[in-house]
Amino acid sequence: MSERLLGSITSIAIFPGQDKAVAKVLKPLGLAFPAPNCFTTSSDALLVWTARHQAFLIGLPAPDALLGAALTDQSGGWACLRLEGPTAADALVRVYPLDLRLQSFPQGTCARAPLNHMQSVLLRTAPYAFDVLVFRSMARTAWHEVEAAMRTLYARAALG
Repeated sequence: MSERLLGSITSIAIFPGQDKAVAKVLKPLGLAFPAPNCFTTSSDALLVWTARHQAFLIGLPAPDALLGAALTDQSGGWACLRLEGPTAADALVRVYPLDLRLQSFPQGTCARAPLNHMQSVLLRTAPYAFDVLVFRSMARTAWHEVEAAMRTLYARAALG
């Protein structure tokens, strides 16, 4: 487990009926608005679904003008933990009420879900890698919760 620095995070909330206008602005960035529980990527950024008609643009500054959407800078409000390895999903299922098996939660999938008692956004970035976004004020608690799950798995494996 490690901290991942994300750079800028901008919430994009599309106004009713403005999907095409927003898509037109995102296209030159190499991004498309993600389907529910998915994220899209370009070489510079992620666009992560967070709610109906809402996503986080991560890694790029907000566009100067995005007609058809409300933009909110979220950069200082979120922290990201990266969990990698063949037992990453096994550790995370102890703190998430989700089926994180690869066939149920494949690469490119995300979920806005509670990590125990904390709100979070979970992304599967590779077959054995996850990013966990939590409110910055809860980052230490999230680290502790995931670390405890990892220690439990280690202890069980050591016992045989």
